[in-house]
Amino acid sequence: MGGRSIAALHEAVAQVAPERECIIWRDRRLSWGDVTERTRRLAHGLLDAGVGGTLRVVDHGWESPHDHVALLLTNGNEYLEAMLGCWKARAASVNVNYRYTADELVYVLIDCAATAIVYHARFAPVLDEALAQCPDLRLLVVVDDDSGVEPVSGSVEYEAWLASSSADRPHLAWDGDDRYVVYTGGTTGRPKGVLWRQDDFLHSALGVTGSMSEVADRAARPNRPRALPAPPFMHGAAHWNALSCWLAGGTVIVQRETDHLDAGDVLDTCERERASSLLIVGDAFARPLADELQRAPRDLSGLRLLMTGGAILSPTSKRQLLSLVPGLRILDVLGSSETGRHGVHSSDRDTEEESGIFVASDSTTVLDDERRRPLLPGSSAVGWLAQRGRVPLGYLGDRARTESTFPEIDGVVHAVAGDRAMLRADGRIELLGRESVTINTGGEKVHAEEVEQVLKDHPSVYDVLVVGRPSEQWGQEIVAVVAPTAGCEGLDHGAIAAHAGERLARFKLPKSYLEVAQIKRSASGKPDYSWARAIATADTAR
Repeated sequence: MGGRSIAALHEAVAQVAPERECIIWRDRRLSWGDVTERTRRLAHGLLDAGVGGTLRVVDHGWESPHDHVALLLTNGNEYLEAMLGCWKARAASVNVNYRYTADELVYVLIDCAATAIVYHARFAPVLDEALAQCPDLRLLVVVDDDSGVEPVSGSVEYEAWLASSSADRPHLAWDGDDRYVVYTGGTTGRPKGVLWRQDDFLHSALGVTGSMSEVADRAARPNRPRALPAPPFMHGAAHWNALSCWLAGGTVIVQRETDHLDAGDVLDTCERERASSLLIVGDAFARPLADELQRAPRDLSGLRLLMTGGAILSPTSKRQLLSLVPGLRILDVLGSSETGRHGVHSSDRDTEEESGIFVASDSTTVLDDERRRPLLPGSSAVGWLAQRGRVPLGYLGDRARTESTFPEIDGVVHAVAGDRAMLRADGRIELLGRESVTINTGGEKVHAEEVEQVLKDHPSVYDVLVVGRPSEQWGQEIVAVVAPTAGCEGLDHGAIAAHAGERLARFKLPKSYLEVAQIKRSASGKPDYSWARAIATADTAR
């Protein structure tokens, strides 16, 4: 099919603005020319190691033609360089959650059949523990992070690796059919790789339109965006924002502290670097930022746009931020890894619109309950939020889930990620929420059943349901409703938490454990999550 590739577009922008700042992090100010050279070197480093280059022939949307390179990194120039360098080698980068335990890391590395990994030194212990189960990994590249942690044996150092590689443009035919891969926790409790054609991804997820020359012409204009994506690049929303900024000819800014949210650091960086946009994840980011601004105001006159997605941004937080930052506009973005951008909700000081109502993109629709036909505007029926046309090809290695998530309706492929919605008479989308029991806590997706299975391995836990309840800080916080094993005199919450922490990332651990005599289930054994949520919510009122 051909079309535009991200690698080719980035090179085209670099040609028209080689001296412009491309990425800023700490004391690093890399121009577009710098990043072009460094990513070419990275591509050659991969190719020299036998990673990338010739694509495999694939017959199905759930198959990938590329070698895959895992990225176990916090934010910084290396993360975006690695993504771009992989595409220049005609390999595909794979985002990995750096909070994973060894078992969770093994699952992703095996699922994507990663042949290389780029990692920060601080993650060497968990990678070392995982390596014995990942025989396909043949290239380990370590990024020095001043942690003092010894790298895994056999690793090559990132900067030395780049310096030893060619700076020439690789002799490869980059193509819009090359894949963009993004892993998401999804609704099954196991991360899954979503496969996009890059040209479709550019259109549906990033909103990049026009030919390569048109993109370059727009990028050559002055006053290009200066974006600070505050969440980790390991999440799609953050690196989507960075790529969008780049392909508009802009500058990506990274705050100094990248392994946790430091509201003061984010705001100081916005002020110092005159960021024009800031990406956050709901109230988990908004509340600390607002509190910090109230404590110590900054000159944020350059900040025109605050974008949020992935978690709830409450009306209270919106009002606070709009009052604290004159001239700010807030854009609440509705979308997912499987669909791209569904729509937006815009707010400023002069508008007071309903929360949860989004102006739909041209390709967004709401399907009926059977997923057979689109609902008409103004229908009172609750349906499935869907994207049609330029959607992903499938889930890596998962035919069944590909066919269920990307059905063909009236000859057009749709993407149905699992959100429930209504289509208002004026064509706007009223979002009702995810049908599944996925819990969204601070922008991280956590599936209840995965946590339940780990908790049930503890001898004092007889049965358990895991649910989310409202949290001012996190949007939702995880609560475990537990029925103890007979004869157990009270649960040792600390011991259970320690047990779970050995197999689950910290963000998946319950914030609270509530004891009940028996878990309510149907006759067939199906859990009653509504009952469990009521128990969890009632506990906050005590």
